[in-house]
Amino acid sequence: MTGASGPAGLDVDRLIDDPATRIIVCCGSGGVGKTTTAAAIGLRAAERGRRTVVLTIDPARRLAQSMGLTELDNTPRPVKGAAGADGPGELHAMMLDMKRTFDEVVLAHAEPERARAILENPFYQSLSAGFAGTQEYMAMEKLGQLQATGSWDLIVVDTPPSRSALDFLDAPGRLGSFLDGKIIRVLMAPAKVGGRSAMKFLNVGMGLLTGTLGKIFGAQLLTDLQTFVAAMDSMFGGFRERAESTYQLLKADGTAFLVVAAPERDALREAAYFVDRLAADEMPLAGLVLNRVHSTDAPQLTAERAQAAAQLLEENGADHEPRQAEAEALAAGLLRLHAERVEVMGRERRTRDRFVSVYPDVPIIEVPALAGDVHDLDGLRVIGRQLAGTD
Repeated sequence: MTGASGPAGLDVDRLIDDPATRIIVCCGSGGVGKTTTAAAIGLRAAERGRRTVVLTIDPARRLAQSMGLTELDNTPRPVKGAAGADGPGELHAMMLDMKRTFDEVVLAHAEPERARAILENPFYQSLSAGFAGTQEYMAMEKLGQLQATGSWDLIVVDTPPSRSALDFLDAPGRLGSFLDGKIIRVLMAPAKVGGRSAMKFLNVGMGLLTGTLGKIFGAQLLTDLQTFVAAMDSMFGGFRERAESTYQLLKADGTAFLVVAAPERDALREAAYFVDRLAADEMPLAGLVLNRVHSTDAPQLTAERAQAAAQLLEENGADHEPRQAEAEALAAGLLRLHAERVEVMGRERRTRDRFVSVYPDVPIIEVPALAGDVHDLDGLRVIGRQLAGTD
């Protein structure tokens, strides 16, 4: 059973059926079912006729496993059985390979000799393998690449957990700050002079600064950094332009952000952060997916009444035959479990209502808690129906 309440219900089918919707970005804290939500949306969109690709930036393997794939990499892989035999829709999935994406950018935008020099540079190899902020920028690059191909009706992005899920929104600004920083300007200036003149410039004009940098980076790393900056100089503008283009794409009418959360205080606090951040950046928020909401088939039985009935059964059990006493003990245990479930439901409802009181205009869809994890396409289909409010 799925319910959507609050000021407005989030209509997921309307969102994915709209041909104007070209990008859906799922963001949220860790452990709230974000990856599963992204996969379920991608599958449902494919089975409703859209050619869809799901891009995950989260290195977890759940997405590949649930789609029946042995692995995910930087190339979209088709998901078999994700659409009807005669249906026009298709589903592909991929996982961001930060280094490979960076390599592809270098190879695509630098002359072969310069590209080789960059790829072999030790500083570049460290930068592309895990330098802070590189993943977020490369996520922007990959999203831009996917959109530029024109091959996809819909791109679903599964972002990293926690607040870093929105770090890629800062990528253009951070990149610009880095490239315009004093250290980079110092390193670029002598590189443009070239050869011995460059070293003379450094030694005479910037001896104190480069000496300090040498102590910080080490002499060899500083040399590698200078060589890297010289080789990348002609590409820096392109990085800025493409990142800014993708940033504007995320603000466009064809993009929709879904904040994914669980009905828990910390998760909804993070959700509030995402909603505020998206509003500040003027990003289009479609709504909130509230996962793992507990329910009961006997809502009329309160926790207090269930606890009282359990206590009565336990007290009377001592006077009954062993078989009857055992049955009553089992019934008492079930009643206590029901009472605990009702109490959890009450906490979840109060937590959710506090969020709604602050954000009354954010559409919400509630997805019930499942008995187990989702491991296959059938499980994703169930989640998709719940997201659509049809199950």
